[in-house]
Amino acid sequence: MPNHKSAEKRLRQSEKRRVHNQSRKAAVRTAIKKVRRAIEEGNLDEARNLFRNAQRMIGKAVAKGLYHKQNGARKISRLARALNNAG
Repeated sequence: MPNHKSAEKRLRQSEKRRVHNQSRKAAVRTAIKKVRRAIEEGNLDEARNLFRNAQRMIGKAVAKGLYHKQNGARKISRLARALNNAG
C-alpha cells in the first residue's frame, strides 16, 4: 500500500485508467470478432461496414496509447487481407 499522499492518488488514477483501458480494448476485440464473423458467414457488405468501424476503433486505441502503432497497423492489415481474400 502507498505511504504518501501522492502515491495514493497515483494508485487511484492508475486503477481508474486500467478499468477504462480494459473496456476500450474489449470493444476493439469485439469489433474485430464481428468483422471476422461477418466474413465467415459471407456477409461481405456488412463486413465492409464493420471493418470501417473496427479500423476507426483501432486507430483511436493506438492514438490513446492502448496499442503500439505497429500493433494497430498489423490488426488493420490482417482484417483487410481477410476481407479482400473473401471477396
